[in-house]
Amino acid sequence: MRTTPRTRRAVRAARTAAAVTALALAATLAGCGGGEDKDSGTKEPGPPATSGGSLALPDLKGQKIEVAAVWTGPEQENFTKVLKEFEKRTGATVTFVPAQDPIVNFLGTKIAGGSPPDIAMLPQVGAIQQAAAQKWLKPVGPEAEAQLAKNFSQGWRDLGAVDGTQYGVYFKAANKSLIWYNNAAFENAGATEPTTWKEFLTTAETISASGVTPVSVGGADGWTLTDWFENIYLSQAGPEKYDQLAKHEIKWTDASVKQALTTLAELFGKPELIAGGADGALQTEFPVSVTQTFTGGDQPKGAMVFEGDFSAINIAQTSAKIGTDAKVFPFPAVGAESPVVTAGDAAVALKDTKGAQALLTFLASPDAAAIWAGAGGFLSPNKNLDPSAYPNDVQREIAKALLESGDDFRFDMSDQMPQSFGGTPGKGEWKALQDFLKNPKDIAGTQARLEADAAKAYKG
Repeated sequence: MRTTPRTRRAVRAARTAAAVTALALAATLAGCGGGEDKDSGTKEPGPPATSGGSLALPDLKGQKIEVAAVWTGPEQENFTKVLKEFEKRTGATVTFVPAQDPIVNFLGTKIAGGSPPDIAMLPQVGAIQQAAAQKWLKPVGPEAEAQLAKNFSQGWRDLGAVDGTQYGVYFKAANKSLIWYNNAAFENAGATEPTTWKEFLTTAETISASGVTPVSVGGADGWTLTDWFENIYLSQAGPEKYDQLAKHEIKWTDASVKQALTTLAELFGKPELIAGGADGALQTEFPVSVTQTFTGGDQPKGAMVFEGDFSAINIAQTSAKIGTDAKVFPFPAVGAESPVVTAGDAAVALKDTKGAQALLTFLASPDAAAIWAGAGGFLSPNKNLDPSAYPNDVQREIAKALLESGDDFRFDMSDQMPQSFGGTPGKGEWKALQDFLKNPKDIAGTQARLEADAAKAYKG
């Protein structure tokens, strides 16, 4: 977790640039057509696009490597393609080990049983810190360090370091400040893309009046609700407050949190605007919240769904085509500017073996990133990945926005926190916001529960 302060001016400039790029993305989406659309999110990867030729890797014939991650479905399939390429180049045998959230607990059980995986993909900065504190992690070797220095900005490297020691290689990134929408439902309602929170609520009411429920929420997965809160909080309270809350330097009982929850309640407090109401949303997992937005033609269960660029993977499971049926706009500005929240998954080694270090090196290279980039639904923080590796202009624009933000981005707040508070199903922030979705009038009670759970987690 980075603790270096940045000036409001620099952050504002970077965020404005990213927001402008995101707006350009919306225009790009509207203009995508023909052969480009049919490739959106489904293109099979071709030969890896690299800078300076293929990466040299050691001969690992006979070695077995286990990689644990929480990815399932298309994400697991696409990551497996990356591992297959590593097998092809090295002769190693790599096994994907399905993990459960919270992955730190899963790893703890494996370590206690004497059978940790060689590599784990950690989806939270807090998980890296916790695993390092338990002395489970092995520092990255010189080959991986060289790839990181060559291919990643300092900000992404710092996110994978603890107390100056590099443990993590950020392989997959995300732009978590996007709202995808069913174009037919918008056209049927005469709705237009909103740019502010007030306009967003008006658009929702317009769509509701047309007979379609406007917003699909995957509330069964508490992390989606943390993302709703974070985008509102970042735009409304600003980057300095965001950083302070992420480190628990201010309490969850702070007035800024009350203001953000009050704003979020303007949506959550109107169950008729949410597909299935609060109860339905709390039973809807994230993938379903996306697919139900893009099925049913102009009468979907929800006309809009908020989440990151990775939603393209789920859209690809429907007949909707990105750019014609499925379009996107930046998360609306609650304060002066639209928010830009990022996230990512980092590879860490739990065994200091030749195979584990070689895989870290590979994952830090453009070669590895190009494989998943070609399959769609993926962003890489690797600055030397050839943009042509992405399957269409839509994803190239999203990737460009990520890289152009440099180090002046804000990482997912809940992912920076201790995992017991910010990353555990049924507990901490996830549970508190699920309860808030069910009863958005209880703002003070929600703040008190959040603060009590945060105080306990940060002390631990």
